[in-house]
Amino acid sequence: MKILLAVDGSSCSDSAIEEIARRPWPQGSEIKVLSAFELPLPPTPEAWAIPPDYFEELDRAAQTNSRSIVARAVERLKSAFGNSFVIEGEIAPGTPRMIILDEAEDWGADLIVVGSHGYRAWERFLLGSVSQAVVSHAKCSVEVVHCRPTTKEKN
Repeated sequence: MKILLAVDGSSCSDSAIEEIARRPWPQGSEIKVLSAFELPLPPTPEAWAIPPDYFEELDRAAQTNSRSIVARAVERLKSAFGNSFVIEGEIAPGTPRMIILDEAEDWGADLIVVGSHGYRAWERFLLGSVSQAVVSHAKCSVEVVHCRPTTKEKN
């Protein structure tokens, strides 16, 4: 079984990692941990005060953050499963919903696992819902792991 785990470093993402770690999966399963990152739009000509390497620095910071998130998830899963499964990590620049769907199809995933932030309708409209888009458009099974928001995430 090929399991694609999409992570973003949130507590809901951590719940998805724990959900995978606690389950018995078929022998020979493979787990790919994926984190997608987006950069803000390039500045308009009016943004003359931004340093020339500003977006390169943002890109480096986003990649470093994503690598850290993936490495932590891979380490947690390897501690749960040892060497019984192939567990790898990957980061990719782009819109998370598109990166997840494209990677699942390209890799031949049997299951996509994502955490849900549990946004209400207005927040979902403003921020979008990666889990909802993945559920609606994936060509394989999708599991959305819900978590209880922390006090910080409620505000």
